[in-house]
Amino acid sequence: MALEEENKLHSFYCDLHVHIGRTTEGQAVKISGSKNLTFAGIAKEAAERKGIGLIGIIDSHSPGVQRDICQSLESGEMTVADGGGIAYRGTTILLGSEIEIREPGRKECHVLAFMPDLETMADFSSWMSKHMRNVNLSSQRLYAPSRELQDEIYGRGGILIPAHIFTPHKGLYGCAAERMAELFDLERIAAVELGLSADSEMAGYISELDSYTFLTNSDAHSLGKIGREYNVIELAKPSFSELKLALKRKAGRRVSANFGLNPRLGKYHRTYCAGCGSIIDEAYATSERCPYCGSPKLVQGVFDRILSIADRGQPLVPDHRPPYHYQVPLEFIPGLGPAKMNALLAAFGTEMNILHGAGEAEIAAVAGTELAAQIVLARTGELALSAGGGGTYGKVMVNKK
Repeated sequence: MALEEENKLHSFYCDLHVHIGRTTEGQAVKISGSKNLTFAGIAKEAAERKGIGLIGIIDSHSPGVQRDICQSLESGEMTVADGGGIAYRGTTILLGSEIEIREPGRKECHVLAFMPDLETMADFSSWMSKHMRNVNLSSQRLYAPSRELQDEIYGRGGILIPAHIFTPHKGLYGCAAERMAELFDLERIAAVELGLSADSEMAGYISELDSYTFLTNSDAHSLGKIGREYNVIELAKPSFSELKLALKRKAGRRVSANFGLNPRLGKYHRTYCAGCGSIIDEAYATSERCPYCGSPKLVQGVFDRILSIADRGQPLVPDHRPPYHYQVPLEFIPGLGPAKMNALLAAFGTEMNILHGAGEAEIAAVAGTELAAQIVLARTGELALSAGGGGTYGKVMVNKK
């Protein structure tokens, strides 16, 4: 009976791409990250406010961050999670690293590496320090071949996940290659992260991706952005070893749902003209010049890039692919300010409970009928949107139910 209970699967909300802004010593890690994005601060936000059971901190290679982790363990505030990771109040933190690679003759792209425990991550960090100018910082260039990086990750029992694969800013397909096989051994890729401007159907234009599990993560640079995209994963418990099984879709473990922004909200969704600031209409997106001002300074959008490298005329979504739910984060909803947000959290505990558990009438009793209607529309992706592009997010338009 005890074994049956141990293997019983539960649904966990998971966000596997969160940055560290500063260490508790004040050392910068992600320069563009908020100062309150510390290891302890992220753990608290995920467990107590967001309701996220598995959170990936992808700057755990930094020696300063590792010192913070050691202090949290020594103080008893956190413990080593069974199966890998760091446990804090029902939430497990996975230890990851975002790494920039650049093969000769190509542009740079980012990948995520996750290690099973702190000792292994420290060893991996020591290896990277010999091939990296500043291992203390986030998302640094690794001066080693991409397949050598795979050797080092998988030799330590880790996993590799290409990050925000379609974005024009350091996404593998977005700027570095038309096929992942040009850079990596495909057998040693655990999953791929779609990024904020793509969804499962858009990725279905590329047959190379058919076998992989898709992830939707926040790439958070502030506490508020944690969970703006996330996954529901079926696990016996939140841990590194359970995640490995889920990404392989083994023993019933799997990603059962992706929750993400409608790609129209992503800041790189459509092609953008750097000359006049226009987002280019779909009918003209394949042009080499802006149809409005004639400038050649076009930043190709995610959707347009996918169509240009597609090896299918229509997208294919394999049977194993979980549903992709369009969902607008609570912070995007017009009229939902800090006071009403705090009132909702007081009533329902976490943001995940507000999004998934609370009924419309319950929300209305706390925040009013109009805002409750907007939250329900946000859950189902039915809010009106304007498209993003050129580094500017799309916008949610207020609409009546």
